Amino acid sequence: QVQLVESGGGLVQPGGSLRLSCAASRSILSIYVMGWYRQAPGKQRGLLAAMTSGGSTNYLDSVKGRFTISRETTKNTVYLQMNRLKPEDTAVYYCNARNPMIPGYDYWGQGTQVTVSP
Repeated sequence: QVQLVESGGGLVQPGGSLRLSCAASRSILSIYVMGWYRQAPGKQRGLLAAMTSGGSTNYLDSVKGRFTISRETTKNTVYLQMNRLKPEDTAVYYCNARNPMIPGYDYWGQGTQVTVSP
C-alpha cells in the first residue's frame, strides 16, 4: 500500500508558476510509475505527466514545455513544476502511483486545488 500526500496548490495569476509536491509513504523507486493528473469541474480526470521508476517521462501534449515532472528520491517525493499557467489549467491536481502488472496497485492522493485567475 502507498499513501500519497499532495501539496503546493493555490491561487496564481495567469503566466505565473507553481510547484506541486507529492510525498509517498514508501520509496518511489519501488513504484512502477508515478503520475500527475488533473480534473476540472465537469470534466474527466486526465493524465498530465508520468515518470517511471527508471526515470522515463511522458507528457500530455498540451502541457509539454510548460510542465515538468521530477523527483527527489531521498525524500520519496515527486514534483510537478508548472510554468506559464493559464486559466484553463484551473483544476484539482492529483498524484497517482500504480503498477499495471499488479492488480489493485493504483493509489491516489487527496488532490490539491490549483486556481489560475487574475
